[in-house]
Amino acid sequence: MADKKIGWIGTGVMGNSMCGHVIKKGGYKTFVYNRTKEKTAELVKLGANWCASAKEVVEKSDIIFTIVGVPKDVEEVYFSEQGIFKGVRKGSIIVDMTTTEPGLALRIYDQAKKQGVSALDAPVSGGDVGAKNATLAIMVGGDKSVFQDLLPIFQMMGDKEKIAFMGKPGAGQHTKMSNQIMIASTMIGVVESMIYALKAGLDVGDMINVIGKGAAQNWSLNNYGPRIIKGDFNPGFFIKHFVKDMGIALQEAKRMNLSLPGLALANQFYISAIAIGLENLGTQGLYKVYERINGLDKE
Repeated sequence: MADKKIGWIGTGVMGNSMCGHVIKKGGYKTFVYNRTKEKTAELVKLGANWCASAKEVVEKSDIIFTIVGVPKDVEEVYFSEQGIFKGVRKGSIIVDMTTTEPGLALRIYDQAKKQGVSALDAPVSGGDVGAKNATLAIMVGGDKSVFQDLLPIFQMMGDKEKIAFMGKPGAGQHTKMSNQIMIASTMIGVVESMIYALKAGLDVGDMINVIGKGAAQNWSLNNYGPRIIKGDFNPGFFIKHFVKDMGIALQEAKRMNLSLPGLALANQFYISAIAIGLENLGTQGLYKVYERINGLDKE
């Protein structure tokens, strides 16, 4: 695979670090595209070649990774006139690492097959920290043989213990929905425990240090709790993108006749965050909603 050329589309909070690891660790000749050209500057300094469109990227690449914002962006990147399917070469491999709709992953897989191209859906979890430290969890759907071929590249971006083939096309996206459902309700617990500790007069940092080592320990508490204490609400993952993910999960649940009241409640809290202008904060920005409803933002 070392002689293959890599294409990378989407160089935001996550994609920039992920692509950087592939360039530095793999030494691949790499072609990059982002709607905002400035966001590719660091990668260009590492040796990547900037392209003017997704179509140009795939015309020059053998293995193409995409990680963009919302399903509409995925649609545009893959199916528009300047998109992937207008220029991708037979025998190429395309990997969408965006969290998107399982049905869209299937559409991409089917269209790829028609054009003699392999496709994987491979969403990730771990936020900006996981992307920077190459410790992401990567959940993959598609053909297992293609997954095995790309495993060395996935291991440049993620923790090898957290990279898994989940099954047929769309299975990666369904796994990510399960992940987001868990995080959604967990974030309510994290914020409520912190608000309670604050009101009870505890040192919130000491509280996190204690319960974060016991039965209540979880990634969100131990990583986002300290950020909240410092007033750091910068996005490792945007609230607006999390609401998108919860919307997809609720849509899929409805299709499968599932009732998920915990997810629905968390979704309403995060919609409240958007309503008061917090959509560009990280998911830990839910704390600010609780501050407001408990009157703590005035103290």
